[in-house]
Amino acid sequence: MNFFGKKLLLLALLTAGMMGSAGAQSKVGTSAAVFLGMPVGPRGIAVGGANVATSYDASSLYYNPGAFSRMGTSQVLVSRTNWLVDTKLNWAGVVLNLDGTNAIGISYTQLDYGEEPVTTDLQQSGTGETWSASDLAIGLSYSRNLTDRFSIGGTIKYIQQRIWNSSATSAGLDIGLLYITDFNGLKIGMSISNFGGDMQMDGKDLYHRIDLDPTAQGTNKTLVSVLKTDSWPLPLLFRAGVSMDAYKNDNIRMTVMADALRPSDNGESVNLGGEFAFKETIFLRGGRRSLGLPDALETYTFGAGAKYELNAATAVSFDYSYQHMRLFAGVQSLALGITF
Repeated sequence: MNFFGKKLLLLALLTAGMMGSAGAQSKVGTSAAVFLGMPVGPRGIAVGGANVATSYDASSLYYNPGAFSRMGTSQVLVSRTNWLVDTKLNWAGVVLNLDGTNAIGISYTQLDYGEEPVTTDLQQSGTGETWSASDLAIGLSYSRNLTDRFSIGGTIKYIQQRIWNSSATSAGLDIGLLYITDFNGLKIGMSISNFGGDMQMDGKDLYHRIDLDPTAQGTNKTLVSVLKTDSWPLPLLFRAGVSMDAYKNDNIRMTVMADALRPSDNGESVNLGGEFAFKETIFLRGGRRSLGLPDALETYTFGAGAKYELNAATAVSFDYSYQHMRLFAGVQSLALGITF
């Protein structure tokens, strides 16, 4: 193993050790912006979310910003996931390959909760107004191949959560590494996501008029108070994984992958996945999410995809995934990609 490979493994071990010592006390459900941990893109979802050591499409912007420079092409990818209880997870990513060594990317994530009528105690059927809520993250990424085997990258992102007239904002940082070993193309990937400041709700929905002393005469009963909400940290997430082509010839490729996850707001888990490709035009995928979490909603995943070359430099891809959920209807995702 060369210098960069040793450095990568050392950094992964040190990071895992620090997170392990910091996670002695359970912090399940103690973070804001939990949508940042939801997998995106049907290709990554279909392989169980085990995507940190791959660089097949623009969804690498989410899983590992150190990997998308390995794509070698530019791509626009748009996906839509029908998430739980009629919510929609919309994701879009653009990767621009600059010179074969450097690449930049832009990503957009939105979790749309939909709209509902506003009701009061006296107007149970609605006031005629509607309220809505949504989560948003916009990221700017850069990735570089430092050698023919080692690449690194990062993402700076703006994060917002909004419910009606109140919102919370923060900024986050993702860092990713990818190392290609000389053992049968085995890839080792690692990423740390959502390192940033806390989030605290604020807005006019938290303004209320009060009377400081209802028993006193002549007091000002129209003073405006502001309800102060608690601040919550971002869901820091550490991923480390491997992927390898278990079998490959001119027509067929079979890739297997596995990721270990350590989030700051949940327990450790493992994701497993595999992808079968025929002439790099037809794809079948399957996986298993959240192994090691006894109460996890997610279980098995599967999906398929197709890629059609318009010419020597341009191709269009379609991908689909299904994620089984224990207590809810299954989650389906669709994506359209244009590679150029």
